[in-house]
Amino acid sequence: MTTMSQAAPAVTRAADTGPVRRRRAVSARHRWTGWGFLGPFALVFALVFLAPLVYSIYLSLFRNQLVGGNSFVGLDNYTQALQDPEFWSGFGRVALFLVVQVPIMLGIALLVALAIDSGRLYGKTFFRISIFMPYAVPAVVASLLWGFMYGSRFGLVGNLNDAFGWHLPNPLAPSWILASIGNIVTWEFVGYNMLIFYAALRVIPTSLYEAAEIDGASQWRIVRHIKVPAIRGSLVIATIFSIIGSFQLFNEPSILKSLAPNSISTYFTPNLYAYSLSFSGQQYNYSATIAIVMGVITMIIAYAVQLRGMRRGN
Repeated sequence: MTTMSQAAPAVTRAADTGPVRRRRAVSARHRWTGWGFLGPFALVFALVFLAPLVYSIYLSLFRNQLVGGNSFVGLDNYTQALQDPEFWSGFGRVALFLVVQVPIMLGIALLVALAIDSGRLYGKTFFRISIFMPYAVPAVVASLLWGFMYGSRFGLVGNLNDAFGWHLPNPLAPSWILASIGNIVTWEFVGYNMLIFYAALRVIPTSLYEAAEIDGASQWRIVRHIKVPAIRGSLVIATIFSIIGSFQLFNEPSILKSLAPNSISTYFTPNLYAYSLSFSGQQYNYSATIAIVMGVITMIIAYAVQLRGMRRGN
């Protein structure tokens, strides 16, 4: 009897081993299935983002010298970049562009989104599509389009001056070129930001509006106390995207440079400066350093804005 009682648990354990092993095998297959779905993205992310970033950091630690060739210099390139007046001139220019253009662009986008969402705008579908349409125009085409309209001798400004005897300022002059670029960028991205705000407004429960109307709230109070606070997250996201886009300003000044060579220098923006160093000056190492420094500054400012926006939201 003792032998049979000892053998019974052994048989039970042997019987239980099969289902346990099957469950483990299924669990292992599920884990590999997840990696199978994640693998293509991880591969593309590593090749497109991580590899160029690592290579840029590698390049920034070297310098191509007349004696010794490509030599390791450590952080000397970063020290030079932080003391480079041309880099800081371009940075100050995009910082001014950010402070002035981004609030105007986001303000217009918010007003348009609120107007379309109000339900009192006739033909709102037409307005929504027409305002979003410039975003579908490539930046190169938009810059050429506006650049030729800006021309005081061959474009719309020149034609208006000749036809009416006006003396409109030259939008491609050095004192106006940054505002002209801001106008192009605003024209391009108002529709994009409007769509973000409008999508956020559409998910606000209508019961909030009904309760506010019962309490006698005006439309202005509904906008101020319900709509704008409800889309705070979208406002923060749009602001972060706009900050990143401002610091990456390249297409518009690069295209307009051929139309206004005296107004746009090779260091007009940090990205244009890095491009000129690399493709015109053959200074690949220093160009990579400028790009990394600008990327770190952009990341810090965008993260600070995100933290501030989240803190206010809480």
